[in-house]
Amino acid sequence: MSDNMGWPTLAVILAAGQGTRMQSPLPKVLHPVANQPLLGHVLAAVEAAGIEQRAVVVGAGGGQVVEYLQQVAPTVQVFTQHQQLGTAHAVLAARPALQAQQGCVLVLFGDSPLITPQTLNRLRRALIDGAAVAVAGFHTQQPGPYGRLLVKDGRLRAIREAKDASPQELDINFCNGGVMGLRADTCLWLLERIGNRNAQGEYYLTDAVAVANESGLAVTAVEVDEFDVIGVNDREQLQVAEQLYQQRRIKACSMQRVASATAENVEPAVAAAADPIQGLSQLPSLPG
Repeated sequence: MSDNMGWPTLAVILAAGQGTRMQSPLPKVLHPVANQPLLGHVLAAVEAAGIEQRAVVVGAGGGQVVEYLQQVAPTVQVFTQHQQLGTAHAVLAARPALQAQQGCVLVLFGDSPLITPQTLNRLRRALIDGAAVAVAGFHTQQPGPYGRLLVKDGRLRAIREAKDASPQELDINFCNGGVMGLRADTCLWLLERIGNRNAQGEYYLTDAVAVANESGLAVTAVEVDEFDVIGVNDREQLQVAEQLYQQRRIKACSMQRVASATAENVEPAVAAAADPIQGLSQLPSLPG
């Protein structure tokens, strides 16, 4: 079935990470922002974008995540990544859904609660306009640990991880946001050609950019707001996401001239947030 942009789209949400830095028995993607699990916010953005086909990739111990999905999104296809072998490997865990898909595939992370339907639709538009791969990128004053997007002549040539970047590349402040769109007709072909010749021995989704370029396929970067693509990897980042979410809600209320909108009445849970937002650009980059 076609969505509201005319192309059928599959959203593949990666939720297999162990989330050990959260120091909690609760799976990372089930930790709440504004009283809703991180994964719930991602699902809501996908639905608001008019995307009907959804697949979630969980880890081998993802029983709690599966139970949550059965409660809130019973039509979602669930796949298991039995070994943690990288993000491209995780996407390939959803192979049956990819094989059946036409149009677009969007790959998202289940720990990115501020992703918006507008960002998803801009990636889809880039694919509809001819790109085989479209990557969300953002500009920041402190690129720090983020992967750099190397763009030449309007085309995304590579994603360079900070640890592998040259001094000149480290000066680039256009960074990888992690969210990626791929045309369904070349998606599997690209993913199957990603190797694991790296220090971690893992299959990285970001390598789809290099594979596509080597094959003469069009690759583009889509600039988005930095806050749209921040991930949550520990409790401090969870507080930051909470604060940003509340600020976004308050701004939306202000635009609607709701004079009484405050952090307290937008969502009581904001009281749990700690320090003012600072050091956002120091957040670790999203996984490969």
